[in-house]
Amino acid sequence: MSNNVLVFIEQREGKLLPASFQLLTPGGRIAAGLGGRAEACIVGKGIGALADAAASFGAKRVYAVDDAELAFYRPGAYAAAVSGVIEQAGTKVVLLPNSAMGRDLAARVAARKHAGLVIDCMELSLDGQDIVATKAMYAGKFTGKFKLPHDRLQVATVRANAYTAPERQSASAEAVSVPLQLSDADRRLVVKEVAGTTSGIKDVTEADIVVSGGRSLKSEENFKIIYELAQALDGAVGASRAACDAGYQPHSRQVGLTGKVVTPRLYIACGIDGAIQHLAGMRGSKVIVAINTKKEAPIYKVATYGCVMDLFTLVPLLTKELEKAMAG
Repeated sequence: MSNNVLVFIEQREGKLLPASFQLLTPGGRIAAGLGGRAEACIVGKGIGALADAAASFGAKRVYAVDDAELAFYRPGAYAAAVSGVIEQAGTKVVLLPNSAMGRDLAARVAARKHAGLVIDCMELSLDGQDIVATKAMYAGKFTGKFKLPHDRLQVATVRANAYTAPERQSASAEAVSVPLQLSDADRRLVVKEVAGTTSGIKDVTEADIVVSGGRSLKSEENFKIIYELAQALDGAVGASRAACDAGYQPHSRQVGLTGKVVTPRLYIACGIDGAIQHLAGMRGSKVIVAINTKKEAPIYKVATYGCVMDLFTLVPLLTKELEKAMAG
């Protein structure tokens, strides 16, 4: 094995996931500590032009697996592609974003390569040549440290916004093309159609800004003001479990321990009291703004800023002021 660190750069239909580039920060530090360098891996169809983006964030070499079989995410095919890169690169450490694709892919690659695996890391460091991964446990009440021994491949997914991306520079990297080799088992799943959204609203796990609404919105129609604020901020719309259970929003937007865990730069909670399961899903956000008429609501204990005010008054005003600022 080499002492290099391989960072998986996630892309869907040519659109790169920004959280992937953040991993080049811990990847570069770990590689430097091991006496190696940070490298990148991109998998997909028609991805030749994407290698320069990874280079501009510090990747010294970019491995690309470009094949028609990889046009859409397929677990077996993508796991085979990344495993092929690992074999060619001889890397010791593989980092992936803690997205839906990253978590699924990390587990499959680790199983194929008999590697050590930690999911949803908040911090990565070195103890000698071993990786030490820190992650939240028991609904965020505790943090645990896990050591991955250096005598085997080490795979980890890292939360979005746990690190900032390296400063972007004008740089180039060595590009290496890796052929795709699939078994019959890797081809079992065939993707015929990818269902998406036409609303322009991002997924909560991939957005830097999330605006969430609770049961206080009272109806699906009233969530319109949440969507308008999210669009003004170029963010995602989230919802509490109570709002989803009431049918105001689909469960795909649910934030919480039983929904999706988010770590955006900015989280705005509108009419959400702050049940334990919801707090566990968003307390890792960098800045939390709470809007609630109940001064004693638990959400205020974790909020960076609190607004004791009716959300139906404040949210439209925020949207209006943001739209004014953007226009000016």
